[in-house]
Parts: sequence; C-alpha cells; structure tokens
Amino acid sequence: MTWQADGVKEITRRTFLMGGIQIALACVLFGRMFYLQVIEADKYKMLADKNRIGVRLIAPPRGLILDYNDIPLAYNRKAFRSVIVAEDTNGSVRSTLLNLSKLVPISDEEIERIVKEIKQKRSFMSVRIKDDLSFDEMASIQLNIPDLPGISIEDSLMRVYPTAEKSAHAIGYISFMTEEDLKEQEKLQKMPDVRIGRTGVEEFYEEKLYGKTGTRKVEINAVGREVRELEKQDAVPGENLRLFLDSRLQEIGYNALKEEAASAVLIDIETGGVKMLVSTPSYDPNIFNAPLDMKTWENLSKNERRPLMNKAIAGLYSPGSVFKIVVALAALENNVINEHTRIQCDGRLLVGNHPFHCWKKNGHGALNLVEALQHSCDIFFYQVAYDTGVDKIVEMAARLGFGEITGIDLIGEKGGLLPSRLWKEAKYGDAWRRGDTMNLGIGQGFLLATPLQMALMMARVAGQGKKIIPKLAQSEEVKIEETLDISPKNLKLVLKGLNAVVNERGGTAYHTRINVNGQRMGGKTASTQIRRITLKEREEGLKQQHELKWKDRDHAFFVGYAPTDRPKYALVVAVEHGGGGGSKAAPIASEIMRKVLELEQIDVETKKTKESQK
Repeated sequence: MTWQADGVKEITRRTFLMGGIQIALACVLFGRMFYLQVIEADKYKMLADKNRIGVRLIAPPRGLILDYNDIPLAYNRKAFRSVIVAEDTNGSVRSTLLNLSKLVPISDEEIERIVKEIKQKRSFMSVRIKDDLSFDEMASIQLNIPDLPGISIEDSLMRVYPTAEKSAHAIGYISFMTEEDLKEQEKLQKMPDVRIGRTGVEEFYEEKLYGKTGTRKVEINAVGREVRELEKQDAVPGENLRLFLDSRLQEIGYNALKEEAASAVLIDIETGGVKMLVSTPSYDPNIFNAPLDMKTWENLSKNERRPLMNKAIAGLYSPGSVFKIVVALAALENNVINEHTRIQCDGRLLVGNHPFHCWKKNGHGALNLVEALQHSCDIFFYQVAYDTGVDKIVEMAARLGFGEITGIDLIGEKGGLLPSRLWKEAKYGDAWRRGDTMNLGIGQGFLLATPLQMALMMARVAGQGKKIIPKLAQSEEVKIEETLDISPKNLKLVLKGLNAVVNERGGTAYHTRINVNGQRMGGKTASTQIRRITLKEREEGLKQQHELKWKDRDHAFFVGYAPTDRPKYALVVAVEHGGGGGSKAAPIASEIMRKVLELEQIDVETKKTKESQK
C-alpha cells in the first residue's frame, strides 16, 4: 500500500523536524542559562545584592573657620534634635505634633513643613522636627514620651558663629538644602537634612569645609526597611580654614559703623590679606540654623538699609573725589602735569555753554597737585581730566583695579562700571563727549565702583604700585612681586597730597588726624551726589545735608593708609547717604585706623614680653 508508506514517511519527517526544533530551542535555552549563571554570574550577583543592600550617607563634621589668631569664627557644637517617624504615630502624625507643640514651641508653618516632608518620604524614615533642644525641652519630651508616639531625640551638630553680626557678611552662614539644591546634587538626596554654605567664605570654600561624606551599607527588606548594618565608612571631617581676618578688628569696624548703611575694608598692603570686612546693618547668621519665620525674613529682606547685602563687595557707587587719585596718576604718568603745574580755580569752569562748579563756590585760587588733593578742588581735576583724556584715565583706572572684580575669595562680588568710548557707543549709541570726561575727572557720571575696589586702589598706590590681590583665606604664597609699572616718583607725589589731606591745615580731613606714637594716617575724602542739583537750587542756596531726607543725602567715602612713612594698611569707609566724606566717613575711618595701630603696638609689646619670659 503505497499511500500508507508515504504517510509513514511524512510523519517521520515531521517528527524529526519537530525534534530538531525542540533540540535547537533547548540548546538556546541552556546556552542562555549557562551565559547568565556562569559567564555573567558576578554581574547578576551584584545586582541581586543591590536589591537587598542599601547605602546610607553620613554627613561629615564641617571644618572650622579661624581668624588670624586662630580664634574660631565658625565651629560646631553638639546638640540634640527631635524627630518623628510616621509609622510609629499610629496614623496620627498631626495629632502627635500638636501634642508636642504644647511642650515645645512649634509654629503652624513648621507643622505644615513636617507633614509635607513626611508625605514625601517612606513612613519608616525619620523627619526633623526641631533642632538645638534646650535641656528643659528634652526633659519635657522624655517625661511625656508615652503620649508622643513616633517622637524621639537624636544627636546633631549645630554651626555656631561667635562673632554673630560682626562678621556675618565675610563668614556667611549655612542652611538646609532646598529642593533646587537637591536636584543639583543628587548624591545628597538621601541626606536632605545636610546644611551647605550660602554666603561668605562658607559658600566660597564649601567643598573644602564640607569634607567627605561617609557611607553605611545596610541590609534592607522588600519594603526598604533597614534590617542590619553590614559595613560602615566614617565621614572625613572638612578642612579647617584660617583667614587673614582679625576678630578684634571686625569688632572695631562694626562698632564704628554702628547702624549706618555702610561698609569698611582694611587690607594688609604687604600680603593683600583682608584684615577687616564689615557691612552694616548686619544680621546674626546663627538664626539660619533653623528655618526662618516669615516676620524675621521680611524684617531682613525689606529693610531699606539692606542688612543682607554685603555692601563692601556688592554696593555700587560713584567713587567721587576718591577717583581723583587715579586721574592724578594718569596725568603724571602721561606727562600732562608735574609737581610744579598750577591751575586756577575760580569756583566755576565753563565748557561750551555748560558750567562745571567746584564745591567751594568762590574757588581755591591757583593750586598745584598736592594742594588740589589737599583741598579736593574740583576745577583742578576737571581741567586735568580734560587735558589727559578719557582713554588714558580709563587705562590707569583699570590698572588700579576699577571696572572688574578684584578676585577676592567671596561669591557675589560686582565688578562695577568703568566707562569708555566704546562702552557708551554700545550702550547708548552716542559718542563720548567732553562733559563725560569732566565728570569722570571727579569720579562721577557713569563710573561705578565697590568699596573693595576703592580699598584695593588705595592699597596698590600706598604699596608702591604692587599688584595686590585681596584675599580672605591664608595661603603659603603671600609675597607680592608683580608691579603695575607706575613711576615711584609719581606715586610718592600723590601720597604727599594724601598726607596733606589729613595732616596739613586746610585738608578736608585735617580734623580727623591721628598720632599713635608718631604713626599718622593719609587719605582722601569724597562726597558723591545721588541726585542732580538744579540751577535754581544753586541760586537760592543749597540745603545742608542734615536738612535733607536720608535718601537724598550724598554718599560719603574715605580711603586711607597708615602709617604714612611706611604704609602697611589700606582702609576704605563708605557710608550710604552719610552726607559728607569729611564730616561722616573720615571720622569713622580715623577711629578705626587709630585703634588698628594701637592694637598692633599692644600685640608687639605682648610678643616681646612672652619672648623675654622664655
């Protein structure tokens, strides 16, 4: 039966075909199993471990910030904080927090913050309630712990700023990370209670001060709960940071400025180290250890005298007569004037149809450069600026530190504005005019500078043209060798004029002269208008500064150096709406510099005594 034989053959072929396919599939399956279980065994073992091993981050102790004499400006203090675990509250988180608020002050804002944070975390994870509990608060919590399910107390570290308001803008503060911070730093998302630097050196040296995060490897179950600790790597504490700042000088500067909207900077000319950097009014950085309430924040942020702003590096002002130092050097270096050049001041200079007035209505008469600086004659510097030209003045100003950030180790510094022909053309589509040069000659017009830039200019001039860079943190390299290529003779002549400002009769700061065992101070006063004075006001007679509203008064400045025979310190005092450089800023600067020199002598005597006792 042929058809039967053919049928058997067909079945046999199908059987072999199916068997071959099954064998092939089996080979593929066994091959894949061999690959996964033998060749890739280590990889998948590690992935399996990750499903049961979790990594917890440990925040390192933050590095200390020390002043020039190793006195702490920021350190860590052991403290205790209360935390809550949602799953242990028996489902009554809000009720538990309300009961706790009867024992420990907790605002409604804080309760809402805690509830929100709990919703974002797993129920077995702790959430911070309140930091830095007092002994009485801890005792109250412990006594009532049966009625506070889910509440416990943990160890913590608090950042302490012992000089408080006196050094706030230089040191800065730390605060809890925001949601934006966590997005930028993914590695810290598992440690949201960590605090980071916000301003001052705390922010600039964040990486150095923070240290290295530690880790804990823990076994976790299917829902993420810790079962046991498998391995621990301790955190590495942050490095300590030693500054040029002297906490004693910070107190001197702060007390001298009081509640003025002002700033003061003192630079060591030999090293470029910033010995004092104060901005007032100030704030207590310790308040940022806990979240601020709305009222406190509004008092700080809406204060017209801007306590949160570091005016020393971010305040922008027309430097006024301080800039006459720059104009003088530009003219001397370009042989426009010399020590014998005399210019007549009759109280007014007419350029075209526009009159330029001197602050002294009837003029100063004929003056040389030293006398012009001594009396701060505007007409002299209008004429010198006109003869020198904007390009040469701008070039000298840039050399002395205007128009760009100084490079100080702080975030938020502003570079000011050093106007030029190209700048005005680009900004306003207008050519530079003679009147612009005249205004620049007395530090007004478009020109803007920070107090730190003014202090740096004074340091470079008094430091015989050395290219000083201001810095807060100490480093091994303190020797300054690069110079600005300015004639020592010209620098000496300008300093002679600045000495006359303070120490010669008729000088605008003569009433603020000091004598600390033969050590004297030189400098320059400045008053800058913040509003335009009309012709009608001039004819009717200008009001005295104290008769004007605070906001309408001139800004007051003084830049100085001491001692005059061997300059070591450069100082700037800037007082917003102070009324006058000679009447307001110079007396403050005199008080500061006198105490600086007296303190230096005390330190020298103390050192000699200690050495003799060895």
